[in-house]
Amino acid sequence: MFSLPRPLTGPRRRIATALGVLGAALALTATTTGGATAAPEPDRDRVHVEPGEAYMGVGTRIHEGAPAGASSSVALAPTDGVQGVDVSHWQGAINWTSVRNSGIQFAWMKATEGTTYKDPSFNTNYPAAYRAGVIRGAYHFALPNASSGATQANYFVNSGGGWSRDNLTLPGVLDIEHNPYGAMCYGLSTTQMRSWINDFYNTYKSRTSRDVVIYTTASWWNTCTGNWTGMYSKSPLWVAHWTSAASPTIPSGFPTWTVWQYTSTGSVSGVSGNVDRNQFNGSRDRLLALANNT
Repeated sequence: MFSLPRPLTGPRRRIATALGVLGAALALTATTTGGATAAPEPDRDRVHVEPGEAYMGVGTRIHEGAPAGASSSVALAPTDGVQGVDVSHWQGAINWTSVRNSGIQFAWMKATEGTTYKDPSFNTNYPAAYRAGVIRGAYHFALPNASSGATQANYFVNSGGGWSRDNLTLPGVLDIEHNPYGAMCYGLSTTQMRSWINDFYNTYKSRTSRDVVIYTTASWWNTCTGNWTGMYSKSPLWVAHWTSAASPTIPSGFPTWTVWQYTSTGSVSGVSGNVDRNQFNGSRDRLLALANNT
């Protein structure tokens, strides 16, 4: 069981995102923490990826395009609250000291996908973020049509997705979203998808003692799990909603959000090109409580 964080108050300004060349061009002009200017990242903005190339939000980009309600103008990136990023090999070499000095307090990075792929940058990013004082964690890109939830949870833990109470390690994340390689729900029924998620959750918890964080979108969760409430009191929610609205739309069945991925076209000092930006729904003390399971 996890403790829900205290919601933040105060104005929030959100970056809106768009696909392809438009999104990359707009990101060049965004004002962000640390004053960095994002360069175009055409590869990451592609709407076709090969197995292993998936990253957080790619399924949403492919299946939904620009989110409904997204503005065509760029707002200032928010600097309030506890800020974070998520990364994979698409970001290339990262200067984690610059990332931390720019105000970023936490980061999750891709470790695995399915049961055969390990992100080539994980073994560099994971210890480097730790040494720079960034509270870091790992994420697994789920392929529910490839193998069981238990098999993928074990692969994730065995490949760096474990956890330790060291004040700088977050619980692992199950990235479960629109299938970037085919049918939205991976060919599974809502009942089968619920069972798969439970299987992953139970295995991860038995291996690490932690509740896995779930990264998803409202549209995917509501459609592919049938508005499932089964994770309501188990997993913290990391919701992806790229919008300029003051708060995200969260999936049915969750009481609130713990982390909000509010843009896929942010920029941060120390990272070349676009990077996903996130906000934690609480104070740094609450983030450390999530990290340390207290």
